[in-house]
Amino acid sequence: MPVVTVQEHNSTGVPGKPARTVEVYDFSRPTTLARDHARVLELAFETFARQWGTQLTAQVRVISQVTCEQVLMRGYDEYAASLPATTTMVLCSVGSLEAQAVIQFPSAAALSWVTHMLGGTGLPAPSERPFTQIEQALVRRLMDDALEDLRYSLGALLTLPIAVGTIQYNSQFAQAAATADLMIVASFTIRVGESTTTATLALPAEALLPQLGEPGPVLPPTPAAELLRAQLGWVPVDVSVRLTHARVKPSAILALAVGDVLALPHPTHRPLDLVVDGRPLARAAVGSTGSRLACIIIDTEDTTP
Repeated sequence: MPVVTVQEHNSTGVPGKPARTVEVYDFSRPTTLARDHARVLELAFETFARQWGTQLTAQVRVISQVTCEQVLMRGYDEYAASLPATTTMVLCSVGSLEAQAVIQFPSAAALSWVTHMLGGTGLPAPSERPFTQIEQALVRRLMDDALEDLRYSLGALLTLPIAVGTIQYNSQFAQAAATADLMIVASFTIRVGESTTTATLALPAEALLPQLGEPGPVLPPTPAAELLRAQLGWVPVDVSVRLTHARVKPSAILALAVGDVLALPHPTHRPLDLVVDGRPLARAAVGSTGSRLACIIIDTEDTTP
């Protein structure tokens, strides 16, 4: 993406504030993820990071941890330009798509992982270099397991098969996709033992975005009264049935003893009151359901405000 540097000047022509860098945004090719899409992808790649860390621990036999730092959508040319000139890029086929996925990490870090797998101390390599046949086979095995974790973590978001292809060592010559193709790029921090490195995973956007659906679906407006009524309909309340109140003097209450009879002004033929928060809402007759008491609603009061 082109970048423009703007230098501000005051009225005398003398440079004023520091220069600002302005990125030119192409509205015909947006490269920004919708907020809800970004959150879904972040959760998926965080799950992948945990799975990948567990898999590395099992393979290299050293405690490892992978942390997802950020998830962005970028053009492939911008992504490739952000990588070191010499690095390891594992190109992976994604179904029948022309664009390929990329797992990128420093060659020195991968050689350290291989050394651990072969029982060595895992000291980092002095410089970046291509892998030998044995090293490449071990790295491929690590990547096969990583792709299994990726398929599990993305779930329904990745419907196309993905498999390890070639390994490249020059980010400028590895043409995994067309320069204008959009990629979902996740950045990771990988800690294996005492060594820490960074890695990236780039997936063609066309492989994931269709499963994410439309961003921010607009719901039809609903009157506030209906929304409030619908919400209150799920709030639990205490319901009770009661007899008619009896007015009794305090002296009678204080003199109550076991066996005393307290007369209530409730006719035997009159139903009980069904009460919610002290307000009668219906009339009910006493009944039973199995071994439990129950009440049968026989009349309701008008509750319209």
